Amino acid sequence: MFKKKLLKLMIILTLIFPNMALAYSDKVILGGDNIGIKVNTKNVMIVGFYKVNDKYIGEDAGLRVGDLIIKVDGNDVSSINEMINILNSVKDKEEISLTYLRNSKEYTVNLPLIKDDNNVYKTGLYVKDQINGIGTLTYVDPDSGIFGALGHEITEKNSFKKIEIKDGNIYKSEITGIKPSENGNPGSKEAKLINEIPYGIILDNTNKGIFGKINNNFDANTIIEVADDGEIKLGKATIRTVINGNEVNEYEIEIMEIDNSNTTKNILFKITDQELLEKTGGVVAGMSGSPIIQNNKIVGAVTHVVVNEPDKGYGIFIKTMLEEGDKNE
Repeated sequence: MFKKKLLKLMIILTLIFPNMALAYSDKVILGGDNIGIKVNTKNVMIVGFYKVNDKYIGEDAGLRVGDLIIKVDGNDVSSINEMINILNSVKDKEEISLTYLRNSKEYTVNLPLIKDDNNVYKTGLYVKDQINGIGTLTYVDPDSGIFGALGHEITEKNSFKKIEIKDGNIYKSEITGIKPSENGNPGSKEAKLINEIPYGIILDNTNKGIFGKINNNFDANTIIEVADDGEIKLGKATIRTVINGNEVNEYEIEIMEIDNSNTTKNILFKITDQELLEKTGGVVAGMSGSPIIQNNKIVGAVTHVVVNEPDKGYGIFIKTMLEEGDKNE
């Protein structure tokens, strides 16, 4: 009996163990490049309300910012155009049903229909089905072509909710200006796309970054070793990012704390590079994903600013991003 149990255990281990192997490389193509990001959402998201006949009819119906509209008048919708087409086909109705998702639960409400002077129905809803932004490419796996960027999820700026993406792309972009960070008021990069030709497709949007497949070649001279979490030390390091045009440079930082227990905020650092501080005031929006380098190895990526001390920021372990990106292999 014991031998049979042991044999069964050995078979189970043999079947399970190969799936535990990670596909990502121990060396990656180093990022730092600024990227433009365009994603289409799976559903139509409510991002605000406007008055119709002096009433917030959408809000009064019980709808909230961040709700995802999935049906209009019983018809499935996944874009604003589909929603508009249904509304345009409505004949002499005083209200219409909207089915929506909130915190993964489905609800249905009746929304009053009011026509304006041009005989067009007004819903009282501001909606989106596409999100555009900028960020920083962290790495490309030279073996699989998987890329990782941002180090955190894409959210809708009004609701702060994670976007469920239908599809998306990354684009080459260049920095056109910087709004510096101040205490209590984080700044941001300003950028424009270099062209409208995507060089990567986005496959996943998670709290550890955005991940996808590169469809363009990268300079193999920028390959760098990946550090294990235990190799990261307090003290000097650098971040690699763009603050002007599309020129990538390294800037000095000091790693102040290392937290192995946090899911994403693993590295607390302080910017010590005077050139970067003079131009940005610290960590700014658009810097997310900037690789953190120590002892000639990539150790993590910038993710967040410390709002009241913008010269400080948080980073995620690079191994955490690589493991997440590996799911898209």
